[in-house]
Amino acid sequence: MQGATSFWARRKAAVQAEAAAEAAAVAAEAQARAEAAEAEALAAAQAEKTDAEILADLGLPDPDNLAMGDDFSGFMARAVPEHLRRRALRKLWVSNPVLANLDGLVDHGEDYTDAATVIPGMQTAYQVGKGMMRHVIALAEQAAAKEAALEEAEQMPDMAQDMAAPEADIAEADCTEPTMAAPELAPTAHRRAEPEADAALPPRRHMRFDFAS
Repeated sequence: MQGATSFWARRKAAVQAEAAAEAAAVAAEAQARAEAAEAEALAAAQAEKTDAEILADLGLPDPDNLAMGDDFSGFMARAVPEHLRRRALRKLWVSNPVLANLDGLVDHGEDYTDAATVIPGMQTAYQVGKGMMRHVIALAEQAAAKEAALEEAEQMPDMAQDMAAPEADIAEADCTEPTMAAPELAPTAHRRAEPEADAALPPRRHMRFDFAS
């Protein structure tokens, strides 16, 4: 019995807590709507006034006249328009040398947005799901075409030399004259000249040997 009572007590407390949370959420939503409506009405009313009139209504000084040590917290209120809040913050950064003169060692001091590089009508080779594949393929095709052109240029002198070799052989063959062998003398001429040569020669002398008896 005691366990059953504690169970129903916890159950009842959980239901009450859930109802209270739901009521708080409804109240917060209603308050947010009221604040949004009030902010819209305030913005509409301030849109018809100058900055000097708005500052006078809010009891704030001109942010451009503030200096180091002045109170800038009043410009952080909800009723202050965004452009006046930004003016006050710019003056705060300029008035304080610690905030105005950075030493360059701030980790997050650089502009990491693409506002400085994006221009109207800018195109990119990046494709969703493919990356830079088309650009890489185009570069590979250009490199292959360039390599083929270089190989063709290297082969051109060899082809020209091969084409010039037959012409050189033909020219050399045209310039050379056929050689003719000297005619041989007829054998009859030699035969006719031999008797005359023998008649002109002196008679041959034979050696004689005397042996003593």
